[in-house]
Amino acid sequence: MENFIFNAYTKIYFGKGMISNLPEAIHKHGQKVLLVYGGGSIKKSGIYDEVKMLLKDCEIIELSGVDPNPKIESVREGVRLCKENKIDVILAVGGGSVIDCSKVIGAGCFYEGDAWDLVTDPGKITEVLPIVTILTLAATGSEMNKNAVISNPERNEKLGTASMSMIPQASILDPEYLYTLPALQTAAGTADIMSHVFENYFQKEEDTFIQNQLAEGLLEACIKYCPIALKQPRNYEARANLMWASTLALNGLVGAGKSGSWTCHPIEHELSAFYDITHGVGLAILTPRWMRYILNENTVEKFVNYAKNVWHLPEIEDKFELANKAIDATEDFFKKCGIPMTLTEVGIDETHFEIMAEKAVRIGRLSNAYVALNQQDVMNILKMCL
Repeated sequence: MENFIFNAYTKIYFGKGMISNLPEAIHKHGQKVLLVYGGGSIKKSGIYDEVKMLLKDCEIIELSGVDPNPKIESVREGVRLCKENKIDVILAVGGGSVIDCSKVIGAGCFYEGDAWDLVTDPGKITEVLPIVTILTLAATGSEMNKNAVISNPERNEKLGTASMSMIPQASILDPEYLYTLPALQTAAGTADIMSHVFENYFQKEEDTFIQNQLAEGLLEACIKYCPIALKQPRNYEARANLMWASTLALNGLVGAGKSGSWTCHPIEHELSAFYDITHGVGLAILTPRWMRYILNENTVEKFVNYAKNVWHLPEIEDKFELANKAIDATEDFFKKCGIPMTLTEVGIDETHFEIMAEKAVRIGRLSNAYVALNQQDVMNILKMCL
């Protein structure tokens, strides 16, 4: 296990009615608030009115319309609003896209150049306005981590950036806020959670028993509770477990003591950059094909552990057969959750495969992945997804 530093920076308010703690979370940072959100869902659900009531003594400036793959234009507008209104704290109400957008807005307030510079070069991030979040989608884990992903449609780029200064100060996680999610968002969010776990689970570091056990438990939780949430959207137990799995999957615990580049995320970022598809859908399509592509003598034992400990498949003599059964189970799970499982279904063909593969390898540093991939490897995986 490699050396690591872990510090749980974010104060989590988890459970029913925990939005009552919003004034405490906000007032410690100031009275001028930038409220960031997406479409009209928080107004339909009543969260918007509750926020305005609880913060009635604050001056609130609003930035709405943040897209599911947040665009740099929203970041730029948010930075402008913060600077013009001398904002003290940013309140992000939504899923990972809204939170990611808010993080880079917070960093952009202390940068004189274009906010896109902070995405391409996180080293330029110095100070960040305090971020408080109210989570409405279990998926990205952005409510308790340093990461943000922003798209630049003019450049067909979707890039990740990160800074410890972007970690939210506080996050309110009320599972009841997930009740009205469309089924596809619930399923795609679960696929995103699982992918975060896979990216850390399938790494070269071997003596990480605790991290692997945590990872396997989170995967089991997703497999158990996503179907329940799809059938019973107002099942509190299911929503609570998915919400907490989302947070724990990417707050640093599962990946502590491990290193190495991720694989499916950099490839999916290229799909989203060119086609603006739902992130979790792209990950679900890619993951089983990537698993099949990298299954070999060096990785089969890891897949055997995955088969036995996550899917509880009975051990058989042929390790490759057992590994493939686990991969089949993964793909079948996503299918049963109602996720499209081919790129063709979401309107993607081979047109941009070459440039997407080149960028995924270069930007994602896939030579340092669990199984190193080159441009042709990524193209082969993409073709398997058609």
